[in-house]
Amino acid sequence: MIIILAPGPSVLFIIARAIAWGRATAIASVAGNVTGAFTLSLAVAFGLGPILQASELAFIGVQLLGGLYLIYLGLDAIRHSRIHADDMVNQGDVRPSNLRSIKDGFWVGALNPKGLVFFAAILPQFVDKGSENVTQQLVIMGATFAILAFFSDGTWGLLAGTVRNWLATSPQRLVFMRRIGGLVMITLGIFTLTSAL
Repeated sequence: MIIILAPGPSVLFIIARAIAWGRATAIASVAGNVTGAFTLSLAVAFGLGPILQASELAFIGVQLLGGLYLIYLGLDAIRHSRIHADDMVNQGDVRPSNLRSIKDGFWVGALNPKGLVFFAAILPQFVDKGSENVTQQLVIMGATFAILAFFSDGTWGLLAGTVRNWLATSPQRLVFMRRIGGLVMITLGIFTLTSAL
């Protein structure tokens, strides 16, 4: 649940859309984003599920790589927390169509490295390896993630759209959010590494 709430690339994208164009654009972006994330979860479930079921070494390897990658993403978010803060609050006046927002959101969700790490390294920790169908478990967990992410990211978008004037006046506030997100990812990475060892 903590990875859903942490402000990573998807949340920052949605906040940026909400600040620039308001709540309707943010919600359309959320719809596309969770669709992209669920598509990514299906790709991982059908490709990775059978491998993880067959190999304990692959399972541990994915956890280790995922933990290290989360730590990297967290450090990167902190190190580059100032980059693009000004761009996020100055995206122009032409509001994109809902369809365009859904498409943009889809690609952010489908290509989100945090999502890939979550579906490939973190989610498999909750799989019952003794069960016959690891893939089915991963699909159900991916769908659950998408539903929770819709409400969580939607809340971020609605809040950002509501307080857009306050957020848009200070890129420092966005920098702070990105740093907090970085710390959350580092912490989650450490927990992932610890559980693999």
